[in-house]
Amino acid sequence: MSHMMIFGLGYTSGRLAERLRSMGWKVTGTRRCADGSAIASDDEPTVAAALYRATHILSSVPPVGSEDPVLSHYGAAIAAAPAIWTGYLSSTGVYGDTGGAWVDETAPIGSGRRSARSDADLAWQALRDDVHVFRLPGIYGPGRSVLDRIQQGKAHRIDLPGQVFSRVHVEDIVSGVIAGLKGPAGVYNLADDLPASQNAVIAHGCDLLGQPLPPLLSLQEAGLSTAALGFYAENRRIANGKAKRVLGWRPRFSTYKSGLANLARSATTKPTIDNPTDRG
Repeated sequence: MSHMMIFGLGYTSGRLAERLRSMGWKVTGTRRCADGSAIASDDEPTVAAALYRATHILSSVPPVGSEDPVLSHYGAAIAAAPAIWTGYLSSTGVYGDTGGAWVDETAPIGSGRRSARSDADLAWQALRDDVHVFRLPGIYGPGRSVLDRIQQGKAHRIDLPGQVFSRVHVEDIVSGVIAGLKGPAGVYNLADDLPASQNAVIAHGCDLLGQPLPPLLSLQEAGLSTAALGFYAENRRIANGKAKRVLGWRPRFSTYKSGLANLARSATTKPTIDNPTDRG
């Protein structure tokens, strides 16, 4: 039986675990301890036991401060594990600011605000020969979308002409990782086909909900957090051609319009949009 060991069963990797289990896989996840180490869940008593039995290993754990806690505690064990596939969920934030230009996997990394993420990205690539790094922009989906932020009065339109970013629906991350299970090792951007400004996304969400547009504010008037200010300081479009060519992946939700429309139609989901500080 194929066995996926996942460090950090969060929003995205939890959905991947559900999909893999529906495909007949065994999935072992971890929960984090106070010292930054992990404890295996399911029927594996320890992380070491899970790593020994896993055919596939994935980390979705972001850096904490300046270090990657998974690599710090388990890097050597992962490097020596008998698994046949390794994956890491990284961020397109590693590309930094491109002035709105398109960027693909050949671009240099490490110039942006996420230096620890860039360091972790490179460290995972160097760990084993079978590592697949998936760089993700702003993640949205059920429970995490602009629709919820509009309904909660937390959506901010910021007066920054030309500011644009990419995003990806959580289901398309899951399908991208699954496509990568049979694809060659390497770095892959998983993003939709239509980068757009946050203002455009909010406007479409308001249209879907029949809500008025929130006021257009300056950065100073919006009173944003440090993380959100960092997001608005960068501007880029993420190219996804490599994942399409090499993995045969195609996003089900190729634009934010189709993704948000699906969320709005869902009778069992409370729609919500990507937090712009998430990953991308």
